[in-house]
Amino acid sequence: KRKDEDKDEDKDKDKDKNKKKAKTKMKMKKIIKDLVSINPFTNQVIANYAQPSDEDLNIYLNKSDLSHKKWESLNVQDRISFIKRLSVVLKDEKKVLAELATKEMGKPLSQSILEVEKCILMCEHYANSASEVLKTKVIPTENKKSFVMTQSLGPILAIMPWNFPYWQVLRFAVPTLLSGNVVILKHASNVSGCSLAIDDLFKKAGFPEGVFQSLLISADRVETLISSPIVKGVSLTGSTEAGRKVAELAGKHLKKMVLELGGSDPYLVLEDADLNTASQISMKSRLQNNGQSCIAAKRFVVLDKVFDEFKAKIISIAEDTKSGDPFESSTNLGPLARKDLKLELHEQVKKALLHGGKISYQGFLDTEDAFYPVTILENIDKDNPAYAQEFFGPVIMLFRVHSIEEAVEVANDTSFGLGSAVFSQNVDLVLKHIVPLLQSGSCFINTMVKSDPRLPFGGVKESGYGRELSTNGLLEFTNQKTVSVM
Repeated sequence: KRKDEDKDEDKDKDKDKNKKKAKTKMKMKKIIKDLVSINPFTNQVIANYAQPSDEDLNIYLNKSDLSHKKWESLNVQDRISFIKRLSVVLKDEKKVLAELATKEMGKPLSQSILEVEKCILMCEHYANSASEVLKTKVIPTENKKSFVMTQSLGPILAIMPWNFPYWQVLRFAVPTLLSGNVVILKHASNVSGCSLAIDDLFKKAGFPEGVFQSLLISADRVETLISSPIVKGVSLTGSTEAGRKVAELAGKHLKKMVLELGGSDPYLVLEDADLNTASQISMKSRLQNNGQSCIAAKRFVVLDKVFDEFKAKIISIAEDTKSGDPFESSTNLGPLARKDLKLELHEQVKKALLHGGKISYQGFLDTEDAFYPVTILENIDKDNPAYAQEFFGPVIMLFRVHSIEEAVEVANDTSFGLGSAVFSQNVDLVLKHIVPLLQSGSCFINTMVKSDPRLPFGGVKESGYGRELSTNGLLEFTNQKTVSVM
């Protein structure tokens, strides 16, 4: 009888062990959720997208590795021919692409069309300039022959944001591909449709399989890609917080990185500025893409003598701004990309007010939708948390200053350093005494900060490092190999 009791007790112990093992397995098993794309204007689900398994990710990585060996063996002119075909496909698909971007992230349709057109111009620029930049360069030395040759690194991971779903991807991918690398794209999860559309563009342009791959995965799975020895570099455009996390991973695995992060761009308005031009350009910059742009004007730093007049002009522009259906041609301010982003932005504004800030102007605020009205804040001192923050939406911080020196001091008094702009009729003064002092990756005079395929683009301080576009975009992810013969 005791033996039978012992057997039963052993069976119970085995059952408990099996239950514990099963629970442990359940905990260890990663639950991979679908990615959801939601129209921010209608709040309707556009589509659900299943993520690939971990096994599938390895298949994608291996395919990327194999495709690189073939792609880098092509000469530059052959790669350029593919980019030219991509440009043609972009022209053919322009309307469809623009409508998809507007559905997924809410920008006015006219701006979505301009975004695709800018991608076309960028392709054409590199088709005309890449071969000269990438050719082997002979360097005179005391040796018989010395030269520098450009070689690709391999598969490069692109982690891209939703606010310019085509431009952000292609401005990185086109020069990177021309350099002989191949691309793996991890796009923002709320624009998965755009991500697949870009993948389809490369297929329609005839690119070899595996040269460009779009992977629909959540942010928590990025580490798998960065830690793979197949991936040789990472380019990220996003928030400073995301940049820190990815940079830590890339640093751990010694991967080359380019970071284009947040910004709180100052626009300086001097006493001799053309105020009509300054106000119109500043507001256009602040409200582009529904206020969701890293290089938007976010801090208006205005000399005391013209402060009141400038303020009146931007309030007038704010009053004339029409929010609504982003597919309507009269709409120039659509919803934010997601409702949670609107709630986060509103919390920032409320905290700014609790710490002494003042609203000089705010349009109609509806708590039920994803729209945020044009809002102008004043009285933001250094003790206010808003002073050090980036507002990713149509919120303006307006600063009154009493001298050019103070204007520069306020402009630089931030952890960010992406872009800056100055409005003045005395261009020589600005070039000699202001531009050298501004801590930013770019400075535009009497016009808005914008990216241009012909010019390097990037930031300093917490706005990132490395450069995109221009010759930099072609060379960032390359091995500049020195060869010298005695």
